[in-house]
Amino acid sequence: MTLNIFEELNADDDTMSRLHTRLEQAAEADQALDISYRTIDTPVGTLLLAATTVGLLRVAYDVEGHDTVLARLADAVSPRILRSPSRLEAVARQIDEYFAKRRTTFDVPVDLRLTNGFRRSVVEHLREIDYGRRESYATVAAAIGHPRAVRAVGTACGHNPLPVVFPCHRVVRSDGSTGQYVGGVLAKSALLDLEADARE
Repeated sequence: MTLNIFEELNADDDTMSRLHTRLEQAAEADQALDISYRTIDTPVGTLLLAATTVGLLRVAYDVEGHDTVLARLADAVSPRILRSPSRLEAVARQIDEYFAKRRTTFDVPVDLRLTNGFRRSVVEHLREIDYGRRESYATVAAAIGHPRAVRAVGTACGHNPLPVVFPCHRVVRSDGSTGQYVGGVLAKSALLDLEADARE
């Protein structure tokens, strides 16, 4: 009995999936996997999640180019990268809960090695901005002890390695307008609207 072309393709997909799972398990067992990644669909587009054994390393929007982000991680951290959804299951679940309005904070280990100095101070402050609240770039600058560094705060937010989880979308201009965002202005507005609706 011969298989039609679609059955052959499905068989190949199944085989490749099984092989990938075995490779993933072997890499984990041999501690040969430094960065695991997966993608998840959300109301603001497909997000790339990447993690080390320390914790969540990167969240990236489509507009950043997922392949580009992975290549940069390979250069900056390690080339031992593999799609490994299991390591990121808890993060993916919490992000789903956030978009379903069932979660207002994230409780996952993080790896902040991609940011340091002034930018790290900004990124760490982001977690202090409560769900549904907004702070101006000037307020953030003052809060971290650099009141004149308003523009630098904007740059730091734009280089936040963990958008959504570390909520740089809650930082807006002093006049209340949204300002720029790594995922695009529409994504930032969608996140702010989501949180505003959930608090009503």
